Amino acid sequence: MNRTIKKVAVLGSGVMGSRIACHFANIGVQVLLLDIAPKELLPAEEAKGLKLDNPAVKNRIVNSSLQAAIASNPSPLYRKTDASRIKTGNFDDNLKDIATCDWTIEVVVERLDIKKSLFERVEQYRKPGTLITSNTSGIPIHMMTEGRSDDFKKFFCGTHFFNPPRYLKLLEIIPSPDTDQAVVDFLMHYGDLYLGKTTVLAKDTPAFIANRVGVFAIMDVVQVMSQLGLSVEEVDKLTGPVIGHAKSATFRTSDVVGLDTMINVANGLAQNLPNDEAKAVFQLPDFIKKMAENKWLGDKTGQGFYKKVKGEGGKSEIQALDLATLEYKPSAKVKFATLETTKPIEKLADRFKVLVAGKDKAADFYRKTFAGLFAYVSNRIPEITDSLYKIDDALRAGFGWEMGPFETWDALGVQKGLELAQAEGKTVAPWVEEMLAAGNATFYKVSEQGVKQFYDIESKAYKAIPGVENFIILDNLRATGKVLWKNAGASVVDLGDGILNVEFHSKMNALGSDVIQGLLKGVELAEKDFRGLVVGNDAPNFSAGANLGLVYMFALDQEYDELNLMIAQFQQAMMRMRYSSIPVVGAPHGLALGGGCELNLHCDRVVAAAETYMGLVEFGVGLIPGGGGTKEMTLRTAAKYEEGEPEYNLLRNTFMTISTAKVSTSAAEAFDLGFLRRGDEVVVNSNRVIAQAKAAAIELAEDGYTQPVQKTNIKVQGKGALGMFLTGVHAMKEGRYISDHDVKIANKLAYIMCGGDLSSPTEVSEQYLLDLEREAFLSLTGERKTLERIQSILTTGKPLRN
Repeated sequence: MNRTIKKVAVLGSGVMGSRIACHFANIGVQVLLLDIAPKELLPAEEAKGLKLDNPAVKNRIVNSSLQAAIASNPSPLYRKTDASRIKTGNFDDNLKDIATCDWTIEVVVERLDIKKSLFERVEQYRKPGTLITSNTSGIPIHMMTEGRSDDFKKFFCGTHFFNPPRYLKLLEIIPSPDTDQAVVDFLMHYGDLYLGKTTVLAKDTPAFIANRVGVFAIMDVVQVMSQLGLSVEEVDKLTGPVIGHAKSATFRTSDVVGLDTMINVANGLAQNLPNDEAKAVFQLPDFIKKMAENKWLGDKTGQGFYKKVKGEGGKSEIQALDLATLEYKPSAKVKFATLETTKPIEKLADRFKVLVAGKDKAADFYRKTFAGLFAYVSNRIPEITDSLYKIDDALRAGFGWEMGPFETWDALGVQKGLELAQAEGKTVAPWVEEMLAAGNATFYKVSEQGVKQFYDIESKAYKAIPGVENFIILDNLRATGKVLWKNAGASVVDLGDGILNVEFHSKMNALGSDVIQGLLKGVELAEKDFRGLVVGNDAPNFSAGANLGLVYMFALDQEYDELNLMIAQFQQAMMRMRYSSIPVVGAPHGLALGGGCELNLHCDRVVAAAETYMGLVEFGVGLIPGGGGTKEMTLRTAAKYEEGEPEYNLLRNTFMTISTAKVSTSAAEAFDLGFLRRGDEVVVNSNRVIAQAKAAAIELAEDGYTQPVQKTNIKVQGKGALGMFLTGVHAMKEGRYISDHDVKIANKLAYIMCGGDLSSPTEVSEQYLLDLEREAFLSLTGERKTLERIQSILTTGKPLRN
């Protein structure tokens, strides 16, 4: 289907509608955002003498909703300026304008009568052949098109975004019996490539896939919790990062999302699933009913399962709800022996067998909840989907699970999971035992070609997961022997087509000596037998920075020669990447901080995920960027001097970016801050980043990449600019905006960026700036205040201001 989306209409500007509009604006699409016109004037409007037909009044609801979205944190926009692509209006005056749109998305209140009434009006103006979809989270799709034309039905589909649409990756596509297959195919492709979503094809069943299984899992946890007498805090400890779920776990997540949301979905499922073998799980327990009566719905009402109160001395403290008494008490620290045994186990898949093998309440909890979940998902095929991988995709992308139910079951062992379920009296679908009896021991496997396959129940054979051909999954390549070299912190993996990849696997992907060795080895191997190198990984974050623990240890022991050597090696590795004979492409996503940012600054090209948070944050721990970051930002600033803007202004802007430790809130903003530059790319779907980076490396190689030459003509401003910076820093100190230690760091940063105390603007080499950078970094590690800041980061995760 030759279809281009230039303009989208979003009908309904509530929390979801306004944020869906923002996400389309993020990717460059023009948006028409509409909502109802108010029926009554506000007192302020009456005081101004306004009438209901005044444009400011008629668009009050939509404009207020959009402004609230723009002001929210985290932002639904990559850049605030992206909001300029959104035009607002109301259903009375502007519904006719949907005739200019390629796609109309309905996001009004979850009532079938209201949706059908709106669709009747939409059909008067909608251009035939354009897409029309609903963002419903549970209303049957086929019921919405009753009475509509054949053309409307043909191009109508459910498109269920998850909140917040920018950050949660799931987009469920739910066709009706009348939806044209070409429309389904287009939406699956567009959601993946342009919106950056994990698009999951769902059947038109209650709550579709993610909410059906996700809400079951939550409600089952609530039931098991009551059986075992566990507290709110204990359950959140058990259902958080230890099993690959969000840190907010079960009840803190409920407070953020709103207890009413969970209640609505659970009630809907309880009413609409008469044949579900686990329908009793969706019945609300008494304590949740009481919370609803009390309006204890979570953050939106000031209290839910948790509430924040003022303690002694006015200090805030978190209290948790005691479900037995429905009274709040100070939140207690939680400790279980079973959890203690998993602390040394970094790989999530290796934890599950340990979690179910314990002898305490925690292990009982896992045995019961895993048993219930495994049985439930096995019985949902083919009811909600024909393919098990879609359930895993939906839970990972919609609920933030690191591993889906079937992936978790695989990690535990399919036979073991079956035995758990049977021991708890749960009935697993017959196809699971049939699969095992046929000698198929896992739900997933990796083919000899490195392609991930799933067990297809209908054909009783393994099939490639559709769409994965567009991704490069390093786990799969490792499983098929594509690792050419590895140490404790990094691996060099053959991506094929003459391109290598350096992957980090240190804690938080911190850049220590092992990683540096891996980078150097990757360049060496690529120069010898390959034609390009990518630096990327499949971890949650690209890199949280350099290994501060090592810096702290050397500085505390006053091993300054060792520290100087470490910094020099880091700088040399960056320069080795920059000036190799093969192209090097960075593939950042998530956090790319400190050393992780410096690494990308030295790549020939960067292919960044849209959700990349990049910054030179060393100032926050009392240091300056010492791995070539200060040099590189100074070099990039000097390269702009020919563009006409006053040179001191450009240098000051860069200085402020580094000295305030600015971190981009998106890859788009990383361009504004100078961490990305013209020629670098942004990929909305993070799953595609390494594949696109590989393509970029091939492109550079085939375009005749030649080894660059180190620059010796970097213009620095000398004493004139240095005086400006020193004066400004002194004024900040006098105004009590910064500390004495901040003054020392800022002055050293200014000294490097100005080229030292040169009497006039001069051209210098990269090595000259690197030497200044290393000297400043080394001197700051000898400061007591710097050590205190580093210690604070290492022990609490938070910087100490001094």
